[in-house]
Amino acid sequence: MKIVTSDRWFEVHRCDDGISLIHEPYVRPFYRCNMWHIQGRDRDVLVDSGSGLVSLREQIPLLSERPLMAVASHTHFDHIAGHHEFEERLVHPAEAELLANPDNERTLVSAFIGDEMFDAHPDCPLCYAEYFVKAAPATRTIEEGDVLDLGNRTLQVIHTPGHSPGGISLWETDTQTLFSGDIIYDGPLIEDTYHSDLDDYAASLAKLHALPVRTVHGGHFPSFSGERLRGMISDWFKSHER
Repeated sequence: MKIVTSDRWFEVHRCDDGISLIHEPYVRPFYRCNMWHIQGRDRDVLVDSGSGLVSLREQIPLLSERPLMAVASHTHFDHIAGHHEFEERLVHPAEAELLANPDNERTLVSAFIGDEMFDAHPDCPLCYAEYFVKAAPATRTIEEGDVLDLGNRTLQVIHTPGHSPGGISLWETDTQTLFSGDIIYDGPLIEDTYHSDLDDYAASLAKLHALPVRTVHGGHFPSFSGERLRGMISDWFKSHER
């Protein structure tokens, strides 16, 4: 396995509207979490925090310069393993206990972590048997309709269960931008975890289909248009007809 230094572990890509994508390029695409930094006038938001193998705060100065809310779109390990580094941590109540008391079964570490996940390891070979997610108890829980106020912009919380019970998306009305987490992204969806629910999945996708979305920033894979979102949702319903 190739070894890379910690200062090369992350990449940052700046998008429009004060949004930056942070990801781990040596994690293979299917497993690679998109971490979204959203800059506001008074405070920032980080949606998800990746594998936790390398310190986000140490390697990405953008995340320690201003007050920041670390939001968990859900509590699978690839999205929350860096949350313990941040003082303000937000999650839906349905998954607050798991953020506070993570274990390798319920966070899906046991199901997914292994050589197939990586093209390289940071600094030294990773011992998978010793990998675990550190506890990061929520400082605040967020539910459907709650608003995250960044000063000059607001993000509305949408409860989107299905992939997991406490899955959330964030919706910015002014820019018609959706941060969808893992309920939908432009790649193979995971609908069969131990706490997935197809009825919830269908209800969540119907909710998102009704929004006037222009841009979607998902939990994995590249961003895509609202038109693509609506087409993907329609295709999902056709493939799940009973």
